[in-house]
Amino acid sequence: MTTVSALAPAKVNLFLHVGPVDAAGYHPICSLVAFADVGDRLAARRSDRLSLTLDGPFAEGLRADGDDNLVLRALRGLADAEGAPRLDLTLEKRLPIAAGLGGGSSDAGAALRLAAALWAGRWSDADLDRAAAAVGADGPMCLRAVSAWAESRGERLTPEPRLPPLHAVLANPRAPSSTGAVYRAYDAGPVGAADRPAPPDDWSAPAVIRWLARQRNDLEAPALALQPAIAPVIDALAATEAVGLTRMSGSGATVFALYDQPEAADAARDRLGRDHGDWWVARTVLGETSIPGL
Repeated sequence: MTTVSALAPAKVNLFLHVGPVDAAGYHPICSLVAFADVGDRLAARRSDRLSLTLDGPFAEGLRADGDDNLVLRALRGLADAEGAPRLDLTLEKRLPIAAGLGGGSSDAGAALRLAAALWAGRWSDADLDRAAAAVGADGPMCLRAVSAWAESRGERLTPEPRLPPLHAVLANPRAPSSTGAVYRAYDAGPVGAADRPAPPDDWSAPAVIRWLARQRNDLEAPALALQPAIAPVIDALAATEAVGLTRMSGSGATVFALYDQPEAADAARDRLGRDHGDWWVARTVLGETSIPGL
């Protein structure tokens, strides 16, 4: 029986501008999103039922979700006259949980892509989009997994093919950061705006990094207040040689650092691995992941 597999890439918010909560309880945002070449791995094959097996270093953190796992929720959202896709899936959970990397949404996006590959023509792109949106605002962007501007609640996407590959290091203290709690803390303090900055005049990697440094992540301060373990990660990455930008991704607790040269990123990864062996650290390139056909 044919087994297909896909990377569920980590999502990084290169900046994140957040406006005040609206009457429906949602925050408007503006973000430039890039996807990494590291992430979870999902494998699937046709079956007589829909099932999910969890594996990998961070699998234990998902077991409490049971049947409410976002992968299963997304696939059930594809149900048609023939029912939901009947698949045996194995999710190798390589990304930390509650890490600000869109892990669950990216897993769901990968599952939808695999279902579409195994049943070619059964679902339209619109069907896949609806199922992705059912898992949350990150669902549609993680279904496509390409660099994009995300606006409104995150569902209004504008692909950004000009974003160059960015050499990066991701680091997480293996401490969770609750998105809901971070947003509540944000609402309790000074609130910014979901402003969209003018794009850079120069899309070379060094110029983009300088431009990104002038932007912000509005959730970083409230996340730091709630999860002090993030601060040492920011400090450690900021102290690496030739770093161009250090910033938290999304609602945390993962921090990314950008470098002009791959050698500098390699050296930073090696340094953090030596000095902070208890952290999750990954060397990656942002902006190169591309999912054809979507």
